[in-house]
Amino acid sequence: MALAVRLCAVLILSLLLTPAVPAQAAPGSWRISGLPGGPAAELALDPSAGTLTFAVTRHGATVLQPGPLGIVAERADLSQGLRFLHRRDRLVTERYRTAAGKRLDRSALMREATFAFSGAGGARLDVVVRVARDGVAYRYRLPGDQGAVLRETSAFTLPQDATAWLARHRRDYENPFEQHTAAAAPTADFMVPALFETGGGHVLITESDLDGRYSGPRLAHEEGSATYALRLWDERVEVSGPLETPWRVMIAGDLATVTASTLADDLAPDSKVRDTSWIDPGQVLWTWLAGGREAGQSLAAQQAFVDYAAERRWPYVAVDAGWYFLRDQWDVTDPDWPATSWIPQLVEYARAKGVGIHVWIHFRDLDTPEERALWLPTLNRWGVRGVKIDFMDAESQERLRWYDEILPATAANRLMVNFHGSTLPKGIQRTWPHVMTMEGVHGGEKRTLTTAHLTTLPFTRNVVGSMDYTPMAFHRPSRPTSDAHELGLSVSYESGLQNLAGTVESYRARPQAERFLEQVPTAWDETRLLSGRPADHVVLARRSGDRWFVGAGISGAARTLDVPLSMLRGRWLVEVVRDGQDGLVRESHVVDGPRGRLTVAVPGEGGYAAIACRWRSGITTCDR
Repeated sequence: MALAVRLCAVLILSLLLTPAVPAQAAPGSWRISGLPGGPAAELALDPSAGTLTFAVTRHGATVLQPGPLGIVAERADLSQGLRFLHRRDRLVTERYRTAAGKRLDRSALMREATFAFSGAGGARLDVVVRVARDGVAYRYRLPGDQGAVLRETSAFTLPQDATAWLARHRRDYENPFEQHTAAAAPTADFMVPALFETGGGHVLITESDLDGRYSGPRLAHEEGSATYALRLWDERVEVSGPLETPWRVMIAGDLATVTASTLADDLAPDSKVRDTSWIDPGQVLWTWLAGGREAGQSLAAQQAFVDYAAERRWPYVAVDAGWYFLRDQWDVTDPDWPATSWIPQLVEYARAKGVGIHVWIHFRDLDTPEERALWLPTLNRWGVRGVKIDFMDAESQERLRWYDEILPATAANRLMVNFHGSTLPKGIQRTWPHVMTMEGVHGGEKRTLTTAHLTTLPFTRNVVGSMDYTPMAFHRPSRPTSDAHELGLSVSYESGLQNLAGTVESYRARPQAERFLEQVPTAWDETRLLSGRPADHVVLARRSGDRWFVGAGISGAARTLDVPLSMLRGRWLVEVVRDGQDGLVRESHVVDGPRGRLTVAVPGEGGYAAIACRWRSGITTCDR
C-alpha cells in the first residue's frame, strides 16, 4: 500500500513538472496546468504587436477570456513590443501553520512557470505564473531597474453574461456587495475581491503579497464591457532597483472550493514572527456598540464588561475610542495619558479574572517612529494583549509602507492586531500571524445592512482572510437578521478575534445565544461549505478538534434548509439553535454520517447555529 502511494505521488509530481508544451517550442501560446481537476492558465503572445494576454479555463470551459497583461515603467513600456526569451518550470510545495483562519495547518502545491520576455532597448520582463488546485495567479518581475511604475495594463475579461457580485471601490473597503452581470455592471471602480460565475465555475479575483513596495488596486469598469481593468492607487509607484509586484490571484472552482481556498495565504511570504506562543485567537466582548463613548471613558463600565466576559469564559474585552481622550474635548489626546490612564488598573482587574484587554488607537497616534516608540512599549508594559488600530483609510504606497513599519513594531511588543479602516488581509496573516483580523467590510456597525449582502460575504470578502464584521448586535434595530441568523454569523464569518457587538442585557435575554457563544471558537482546523449561493443563503461548517460548528443564514422568504452532513462519519449528536415563536430554542438530532442530512425550517431572513459531536450512549449535549 505504501509503495502504491509513493508511486502515485511520483506520477503526480512528474505530471506537474512536465511543461504543457516543450520549453523550446516556437513562442506563441503556452498552457500551464495544475492538479487534476483544477484550473489551467493560458498565456499568449501576439507576435506582431508583442502584447500578452492571460486566460483561465477549467474542465475545458472558460473561466476568464484572454485579457491583457503588461506593466509600464518610467524607463520601459513592457506592455508591447515584447519578444519571448525562455520558459522555466518548477514545483512549489510548502507546509505552514497559521495562528487563525479557516484552516490552521496548510499544505500548498503549485506548479510555477516563469516566462522571460525582452522589450524595447533590451528591458526585461518576467511573468511568473502559478497554478494550484484552487486557482491561478501571476505576478510581474522586473529584474532590472526600470524606475517608477506608471501603470499596469492588466485586465480581466469575463463572458458578457457572467453573474457578478461587486462592491464599489471605497478607500476603507466598507461598501456592500451587489449582484450584476459582468457587462451590465455600471461604470465605476470596484473593489478587489470581486466574484464572477462563468461556464467554468466561479472565480474570485483578488491579490496577495501587497506591501510598501507597490500600490493597492481597484477594478475599473465601463458599462457594456465585460473587461475589468486593474488600476493602481498611485499614479506613480516609486521603485528603486528590481521589482516583484503583488500576485494577481484568481481563485477558481465551484463555490465550495472558492470558500475553503487558502490560495491568497499560500502565495504570501512565510511568517516573519519566530515565537508565536503569545498569539491566541478568541472571542472578544467589544464595548463600542454596547456602550459607546461613555463606556470608553469609564473604568467602572469596563470592569462590568470584564465581569460578564469572565462569566462567559470569553478571553478578551476590547476598550474602544475615548480611553485616552480628554473628557471635555472628545477626540483630543490627553498629553499625560501614560501617567493618568486607568488602563493599567483595568488590565490588573481583568487578569485576576482570566480576561485580557485590547485597546483602540487612532492611526494618527502611531504614524511616526517617535509615537510608535512611546505607545507600543507602554501598552506592552501595562500588559495589554492587543491593539485595534483605526482610520488608515488608504492603499497608497505611502500608507502601505506604514504597515511595513507597524507590523514588526507590534510583533516586537507582543501585541495582537486588529486593523480597522484598513486594507484587506491579502496574505498578511501568514507573513505576520499576530494580525488576528481586519475590518475592510460593510459590517455590523452599518445601518444599511441587507441579508443579501450578508450572505455574499462568505464567498467574497471573508475568503481572503479574517473579517471583523462585529456580529451579535442583537440590540440594534437596524439589524436585518433574525436572532438565529445573527448567532450563525459567529461560525459563518471567520475572524481570529471575533468582536461580539451586543449589550450584556441583549445576551442575557437570549440564554441559548449565551450558551452557544461560550462554546464556539475563532480558529479552525477545517472549513466546508455545505450549501450556499451568494445573496441567497449560506450554510458553512467549521471543525475545531473533534467538534463541528455550523452557521446558516438566508436572504428572503422563509424556507427549509436541507443540507448533507457528508463530513461526518458514524453517529453524531447535532444540537441546533433556531428561531422559535418566543425566541431562540435548542433542539437535538442524532444523525448518521456521511449520508445523514440536517433539515431545519427557517423564517424569512432567518438561519441557525449548530454544534455536532460524536454520539455515544447517555450523551445529551455537545457543550464542554
